[in-house]
Amino acid sequence: MSTLPPCPQCQSAYTYEDGAQLVCPECGHEWSATVAAEAPTEDVRVIRDAVGNVLADGDTVTVIKDLKIKGSSLVVKVGTKVKNIRLTDGDHDIDCKIDGIGAMGLKSEFVKKL
Repeated sequence: MSTLPPCPQCQSAYTYEDGAQLVCPECGHEWSATVAAEAPTEDVRVIRDAVGNVLADGDTVTVIKDLKIKGSSLVVKVGTKVKNIRLTDGDHDIDCKIDGIGAMGLKSEFVKKL
């Protein structure tokens, strides 16, 4: 049994061949089987927001939940717009600057892409 590569968009393992194309049944993405065979296998981490949108460096997001700041009486309110985010590895996968608060790390599960 041959193993097919996972979907490059959603990383689903349920890909199948359709002629010369590979197809992902979960997201509907189609790509060439020859390109997939030639591409080096990279372990790319995809960071998604609370509703499943893929985040990238420089995106603008909004906070979807009041977030208390540890060690402070400040709160990041729902609807706060955060511009120019940077994606990082670790528990808090977004580094950003929030007006009135300063530099901090956020978890992607508490933001929504604009």
